[in-house]
Amino acid sequence: MQKITPIILAGGVGTRLWPISRESYPKQFLKIDGSRSLFQQTVQRFQSPGFGRPIIVTNESYRFHIVEQMGEIGTLPELILLEPFSRNTAGAVLAAVKAQAQRDPTTLCIVAPADHLISDTDGFIAAVEKGVAAAKSGKLVTFGIKPDRPETGYGYLELGNTDTDLNQPAPVLSFKEKPDLQTAAHMMASGCHLWNAGIFLFHCADIQDAFARHAPDIMTQVSAALDHSRLDLGFTRLDKTAWKGLRDISLDYAVMEHADNICAVPYDGHWSDLGSWQGFWREECGADPEQSGVVTIGDAHSIDCEGSLLMSDSPAQTIVGVGLRDLVAVAMKDAVLVADRGRSNDIGAVVSYLQSKAAPQATIRPQDFRPWGWFEELVSGPGFKVKLITVHPRGVLSLQSHTHRAEHWVVVEGSASVTIGNQTIELSANQSAYVPTGEVHRLENNGVTDAVLIEVQTGPYLGEDDIIRYEDAYARS
Repeated sequence: MQKITPIILAGGVGTRLWPISRESYPKQFLKIDGSRSLFQQTVQRFQSPGFGRPIIVTNESYRFHIVEQMGEIGTLPELILLEPFSRNTAGAVLAAVKAQAQRDPTTLCIVAPADHLISDTDGFIAAVEKGVAAAKSGKLVTFGIKPDRPETGYGYLELGNTDTDLNQPAPVLSFKEKPDLQTAAHMMASGCHLWNAGIFLFHCADIQDAFARHAPDIMTQVSAALDHSRLDLGFTRLDKTAWKGLRDISLDYAVMEHADNICAVPYDGHWSDLGSWQGFWREECGADPEQSGVVTIGDAHSIDCEGSLLMSDSPAQTIVGVGLRDLVAVAMKDAVLVADRGRSNDIGAVVSYLQSKAAPQATIRPQDFRPWGWFEELVSGPGFKVKLITVHPRGVLSLQSHTHRAEHWVVVEGSASVTIGNQTIELSANQSAYVPTGEVHRLENNGVTDAVLIEVQTGPYLGEDDIIRYEDAYARS
């Protein structure tokens, strides 16, 4: 098989799995099963000899999550493109394609979201191989999932050939929106519809021709964004001005629904976009069908429940369900969701509601991830705040000062090098340092294990925006 360049779209905010997935750390980066994140699984899916190094397109906020998680699985990207603003998938895909075409215009590219679950890697790669000849011949290939139920949460592909078991790709007559239940049942019974997985395979030149024909404005804006892009710490930042003028539209709407050279490869292996709590419950329930449709995760317990998901995200949080039917209950340290499982597609509206109330829980997880590690607020009150801070090896906090607060750091595990004014001191476990209000300071971990600290802040204002940065290893403003 010819080398194919994976283009992995990793900029989504994952609101439909709130509260565990939030804008500050969305579902593609979560290690829900405790081993690898969905993003890591997607990267590893394309590590067979038939694929080149991936191009990652992501939000600026997630750039260091990408680097850290790829490092954990020992994989290097070909390129990481940073979108200054979210503009859906059309612009993101075209930017990656044009960037790859500058390197090798003969390349085939496969586009894949970073947050899908595909456990049958061999079967998926076999499906990709079936689409290669069509892509080489000028077709825009999409991959459709053979439905096993009438699903209202997915869009559909209408095929021109009802035999979805063909080894060759079938022509796509139309793209169908998410249907109602009756229409979904009819589509499934017809045998000529597949779920639209949003995975595509094409030649660089062919998809660019399609954009030039059906969405020339996007071609113009993306070209300008790339022409004026800049390198920053190994990332490629797309130009803000050009990107701001880009249409907010998906690849399907911008190009695929208008093109006449679309074909689909059926895939009947395991697939889920984990796009809702309903989908999450279905995945977990399928793994253990002996529980009457009850799924418990973490410190969660069920008494006389049916068809429900109970989840605790914190070892300090116990959740017990009694007599529940078809409910989702997810407990985190700072937020609890209780919802009818059948209405899990409405969770995005919950996030919008919380945002309208300026609730930080709408977008920020209790663990706030930074390039150097993460911190979590333990307790706060008038004039004080206590945090747990973890700094990874070689992690460096910015050289900074605060106008309104003083800080007291106590090392719990590992070691830390602390600069306060003109003095640098080395701290190990059970040692501490005091940073007066207004003093320039920095903390870094030069060791080989995580440095874990307790930080006690005191002062009249303790907001995260009370910071003046003088130097920063991660080029944050």
